[in-house]
Order: sequence, then C-alpha cells, then structure tokens
Amino acid sequence: MGIQTHRTFCRFCHANCAMLVDVEDGKVKSVRGDPEDPEYGGYTCKKGRELPDSHNSESRLHHSLVRSEDGEFRETPMEEALAHVSGELRRIIDKYGPDSVAVFMGSGGYQNSSAWAASHSFAQAIGSKHFFTSVTLDQPAKVFTTARYGKWEGGVNNFSDADVALFIGNNPIVSHYAPVGGVPPFSPSKRIRDRQKEGLKLIVADPRLAEVGQLADIYLPVKPGEDPALLAGMLNVIFEEELYDRNFVNAYVDGVEELKEAVAEFTPDVAAERAGVEKDQLVAAARMFAGGSKGCAVTGTGPEMAGNGTLTEYLVTALNTICARFIQEGDRASAPRVFTTPRAPTRAQVADPVPMFGAPGMNKSRFRGLGQLGLEMPCNVLADEILTPGEGQIRALISVGGNPEVGFPNQLKMRRALDDLELFVQIDPWMSASAKRADVVLAPSQCLEREDITNLSEWWHETAYARYTEALAEPPGDVIDEYAMFWHLAKNLGLQLQLAGGPVPMDGDTPPPKEVFLDLMTAGCLVPPSQVRKDAAKAGGAAVVYNELHPIVEPADPDAQNRFDLAAGAMPTELTRYGANGAAANGFDFKLISRRSKGRFNSIGQPLKKLGLTVTTNPAYIHPDDMAAKGIEEGDVIEIASAHATIHGVAKPSDRVRRGLISMAHAFGDSEAGKHNVREMGGSTNRLTSDEVDYDPITGQALQSAIPVRIATA
Repeated sequence: MGIQTHRTFCRFCHANCAMLVDVEDGKVKSVRGDPEDPEYGGYTCKKGRELPDSHNSESRLHHSLVRSEDGEFRETPMEEALAHVSGELRRIIDKYGPDSVAVFMGSGGYQNSSAWAASHSFAQAIGSKHFFTSVTLDQPAKVFTTARYGKWEGGVNNFSDADVALFIGNNPIVSHYAPVGGVPPFSPSKRIRDRQKEGLKLIVADPRLAEVGQLADIYLPVKPGEDPALLAGMLNVIFEEELYDRNFVNAYVDGVEELKEAVAEFTPDVAAERAGVEKDQLVAAARMFAGGSKGCAVTGTGPEMAGNGTLTEYLVTALNTICARFIQEGDRASAPRVFTTPRAPTRAQVADPVPMFGAPGMNKSRFRGLGQLGLEMPCNVLADEILTPGEGQIRALISVGGNPEVGFPNQLKMRRALDDLELFVQIDPWMSASAKRADVVLAPSQCLEREDITNLSEWWHETAYARYTEALAEPPGDVIDEYAMFWHLAKNLGLQLQLAGGPVPMDGDTPPPKEVFLDLMTAGCLVPPSQVRKDAAKAGGAAVVYNELHPIVEPADPDAQNRFDLAAGAMPTELTRYGANGAAANGFDFKLISRRSKGRFNSIGQPLKKLGLTVTTNPAYIHPDDMAAKGIEEGDVIEIASAHATIHGVAKPSDRVRRGLISMAHAFGDSEAGKHNVREMGGSTNRLTSDEVDYDPITGQALQSAIPVRIATA
C-alpha cells in the first residue's frame, strides 16, 4: 500500500507532542513534529523522535514470558500467561487476603491513557489497599500536601499571561515538566524566549546552572536541600516591604501572621548565607517576583527529592498565595482539561477542602506512621510491606510500566523485596532490570499501536485542547493493551471493574472497545472521548480545541466561607524547626544531586540505540576545581559513598555545578552495576539512599537528592 502519513501524538513522556507518523505495511517508518498543530508547531524532543526504534527494536518483547520451574523464562501465549497470573493471584488472595496483592503504576504506565484507571479499578475490585504510583517517589508534596492550605477554583495564572516566573529546581527544557502555572512542556525553550521578548522576567534557583538557568534574568545557585531558606528569605523581604497583595490576603487568607513570625528569623543575611546565594540577588529576586502582576513560583522534582519537600512546597504555595497569583472572575480558567473528571467548580473563591491524607477511614501502612495519600499508598513502605510477615503482607506485585529495582530508594532492599514475592508480574516491552527479576513479564502494545487520549498532558494545556488518536501500526507478535490485561485478569478472577461512569462490561471473551472504556473512565468530563474521536476524525486526526467550552471563572458564591489557611497542619512551625537545625556534614564533604537526562525519561530509553546505547554510563559531573583538589582526572572511575552504600561513577568536569556537589542522573543502571561495569552500565544513585531515614514524615518520600557523600578515585 505504500507509505501512509497519519496525525498522532507521542507517548514517550507526559508532553504528548503532536506528531506526523509514516507507516508502511503496518510498520512505523518515521516520525516528525506536526508543524500545523496549534500548540506544538512542529516541536518534538530527541526521545520522541526515537519511536520507530522503540516500536521496531530487536530487543523489544513480542511475547510474554513465564519463568518455569528451572528458573528460565519461556515464551508464553498471552492468554496462557494471563491465566497463569490469575491462578496465582487466586491462590495468594485465598491464602493471605486481598491486601496481599499490590499494584504499582510507573512512569511508563502513565503513557497509556487508560492504564491508571484500569490498574486502580483492578486493585479496588480485589479489595486491596496496596495501590502505588511513581508520584509518591518524586513529587508527592505537590499533589498531596499543598491542597490542604487551600485551592483556588479558577486556578493559578497561566504562563502565557505571566510577566514574572520563578522556577525552583525545575528544568523544563530537559525534563519537559512543570507544575500548572509553569511553562507548558511543549517547545519550552521557545515559549520562555518568546515570553521574555514580551517582557517576562525569569528567576531560576538551582544548584546547577541547567539549560533554563542560562535564560534567567536572575540565577540563584541555591545549595541543594536549602530551598526553604531561600523561599523564607524572599517571603521575609516581601512582608517587610509590604509587597504582597493585602486586599487578597485580607479577603481570603488565614495564617498570615504565623507565617510572618516564622520567616522573621530568615532575614536576607541569614537566608542568603544558609541558601548559599548573594544577599542582593535574593532581595532582587523577591522584589522582582512580588513586583509582577501575574506569574507563579513552581518547582521541579529535585527540591522535593532533596529533603524538606513538604516544607518547600508549602513555602511555594505561600508565596503564590500572598501574591494572589490566581485567575479572577470573568477570565478563562487555567488548564481547562477536557477529559478530567469530576469537573471542579470554577468560581472566584477557595475550593472546599479535599482529604488527601490522615482523614478518618483512610488506610494506614504498618511502617513509619505513614498512610494513604489521596487514592494511593506511599511507595516508601512497599519494600517493608513485602519483606515483613504479618497481616497485610504483600505477596504479589503487578508493576505497570514501572521499574522498582531502579526507581525506588534503598535499591538493594527493593531487590530483596522483589525476590521475596511469591508472584512478581512486570508489564514491560523490555527486559528491564525489574523484568529480569519477575516471575511473569507481560508484553504490552506500544503507543502507535493503540488508541489513546491526551488526558495525561491536558494539565499543561492552557486551552481546551484534546486529541483522540487511532491505532496506526500493527502490534507485533502477541501483545495487547494494558487495560485489556487487567480486564482479562478481573474476568478470570470473577471480579467486576468499576469506573467513574459505572461498571465495565465484563460479558463475553473480549474486553469492551477502548472507546467504551475511556468514556466510562472520564464520565462527567467536558467532552467525552467518543465525541472527541468523531471531531478528530473530521479534522483528519488533528487536535480539537473546544474554545467555546472553556470554563469562565464565575463570581464567588455569596455564601462561600472557605479561606486559605497558611497555618494548617505542621506549618509554618516546621520552618522554625528547619531554621534551628543546620545541615550537618557527618563526615561527608560532598552532596550528590539528581539531574534529568535528555536521552531518558526516568529509567525509560536505555535499550534504544540513539538514546541509551550511545551514552552507556551515568557521568558524575563535578566542578573542575573539586576534581583538581581530589586528584581526579576526567574519565577516572570514582567511588561515591553515602552512609548507606557505595556506587561508582565516571568523573566528568562541569563548571555549571557549584563546588561541593556531584550531579548524576537518577533511575539509571540496575543493582548489578559496580566498578567492573560502570562504563557500560552506569551507577544507580538510588542505591545510596534509604527509605528508613531521611524521609518526609507525611509523604514518606526518601531523600534522593542532596545526598551527603564522599568521593575518591576507585
């Protein structure tokens, strides 16, 4: 039939870039950006441009694998593999109870628009509380703790309207991520530069002069883990100089006096000294941010992973709140989100509180006083829930596009936990580090072989932008969509899957069409996926923008009583505790900070020739002066030791890293990495961390950046 060109979108990461894909005889030949898309304008990143390799790679799994009694994997038809998993799950549930089964949704699983709903509904149908996602590994405070201080129904200021922006440890040019209000991850560098031409002032705080920092009007090389000092110092200046929005604060905000008292100790001199920045720059940044009329402070994953994550996110929330960085009555609401359900109100008022943790009836774990966060359990306790006997012990784990061995802290402990399971099922197109430890590896279809909607990326769209893409390539071998896997497992176990719109049809031998599943999943959304599918088909597969349905922020309800509360929970007294406890060296004179890699999305991308195989190691970037002081040459293998473990790295000089730091990518390599193969495999920084010490008492998030270490040539 020759080459056919289709419009679609990438699902390598959450940016969902618009693409044109060439398909010949059911096989992906090439991809490129779609220059006619109104949001992306032809933009793609290097990861997405490797989708042909991802789909056609010789190392991709075309068949599921089941480990036989001799310990070896054998290729197994999907139906047989699912029947085997179902039988093992039934045995385990009958013996230990429903909480003995856990489901983990990883970064790869999120790229399938139906996988979260399918996996969560499966866990619910079993009756297990043990549902985990990668959110609690890297950014739980953004999702689960800031909402308790208050949420504005109309949303925060959009980046396209901002005249000032503050990025704290956020490098959207590489990570293609920013919270709502930050730069949308669609051609982020161009978006920033275009806004700067229109007058945007950009402030960037980061221990490393990352790509976005090179565009900043003010760059603050904050010490890793000391973001609270920087933010408290900025708040001190804003309060002292009365630069905040007093009308908004008086009308909507409680707890301001407590916050003022807490930041009073962080004078510019004190804050700058602890944060490791120049006092004049800190003051200038505070004035620049507060002097803007619109624009938000946002963080990346690094500040949360560096300790004090909840405190950092609280101070960011406080900064945005007292400066009233919210969309007001009569304007279009931010991030209208076509597929999100339930639809939130859009009035010019503070929303009703939503219990995120600690509410009566929410589940508790057996460890460290941690419990349910929103709809999930914290990843911090997963290894212990597997390894520790007793009621509720996890005996079976299904990992959906995750890589627990590489992505979790305390790597060697997680490895022991995976080996201790009676059933470990890894859904993965590759023999990842975790797949190698599994009892069953289920081979899924890849993104251009399935239908999907843009529900993941719509949190960053400032317009009512939506897509429904068709399956464009033929799936090889015996692979199926993840939602179908969970449907078959539920069917085999006699379970009923439930979604927002009601029960999923379970009759017959095949799952309902994906369109039906997606409609049930998004019931009550702005436009049902089935309608978007029709509209997209009329547009030749292109995006549909529902401008006429974009919610407008309505006047406040006259009876509205909700207010922001900046003194909720342990805040801001936690800032006082932080201020009284300076950072201790404990014999470690360096700190290791995590970084993003252009060639990977967390641990995803390693098997692809132009991404993982051309840069096999995980370079340890160190300031040249530190290398000289330690007698380290470029390319030397170095030993990096924390209080918990030791890894190896290949030294690489970089004057963009402040002295006293090492910068390495997280979620790299696997537990087999060592000195002997570091140049081929790269060291895994997750091995240096512990889930039992240095963790957030609310979210359980372990320290995964700003890790105290010492270094020496190996």
